[in-house]
Formats: sequence, C-alpha cells, structure tokens
Amino acid sequence: MKDSILKNIRPEVQRIAEFGTFPSEEKANIEHLEHLEALYHSVERPISDDEAAELVKLFGTDGCFGLASSIMHLIETAPSWPIKKCLADLSNPWIVELQNRAIRGGFLKENQGILNEH
Repeated sequence: MKDSILKNIRPEVQRIAEFGTFPSEEKANIEHLEHLEALYHSVERPISDDEAAELVKLFGTDGCFGLASSIMHLIETAPSWPIKKCLADLSNPWIVELQNRAIRGGFLKENQGILNEH
C-alpha cells in the first residue's frame, strides 16, 4: 500500500487488507477465517473512503463463508460511497453486486452500460 493511503487506513483495516484476496471456500483455512472475522468485527463504522478502496480489492471468487458479504456491507459505510473507481473491475461478481446495489439504491444510474452519478 502507498504511504499516502495509509494515513487514512486504520491498523485493523490494514491488517485485513494484508491478508490479500479472500480464499475460496474450498481452500479456506478455519484459523485464517477466524482471524479475519475477528478483525472485521473490530472495525468501527463508518470506514474511510481510502479503507473502502483497499477492501474492495479483496473479493475472491465466492462468498468465503459470508465474509465477502460482510465486507461488502462494511465498504458501503464509506462516506463517499459509491466510489466509482472502486466499481471498475466488472469481471468480479462482488464488484458487480456493489454496483447493482448502488444503482438500486439510487446512488448511481446506469446509462448505456456506463455508471453515472446522479
């Protein structure tokens, strides 16, 4: 992570980000998941925009036993959410879901496949 970003990222969020992409449910290790869950529960809401930008990079291929969904809800607490740059990777189904939730919530509108802020 860049030093400039670290200024707005609390230690517990940084530790989650340091684990990297969430493992698939097939490859997940129970101790690893328990540690991530404890870190998740230690994060005070709302998170910063910089924290949301780091956490959005962690989504893997599946739900990781509910962890992905929990992190998705945490990301949505950022004050400037939805953050368009965080919704760019439409190859990831979790990013697509975040985008769709922002559209359904009226925070973004879809116009010919391009996201536009209201």
